[in-house]
Amino acid sequence: MTVQSKRRYRSIMLWMLVPAGLLLFAGANAHLIYVAVDSQPDCVKHFKAAGEGGYRAAKSAC
Repeated sequence: MTVQSKRRYRSIMLWMLVPAGLLLFAGANAHLIYVAVDSQPDCVKHFKAAGEGGYRAAKSAC
């Protein structure tokens, strides 16, 4: 393999890997946005008063 063919191989690999990495990054972000928008948690039982030894919801949605 000559020096020129090695450079060409590296150039081709770079031009293939960069878009693949960008697509993977965009797909992962799209999946996170989809899950965040689509998921709707159920009501969770929580303490009503702050003095009961635990955390409480700032504003109950139930």
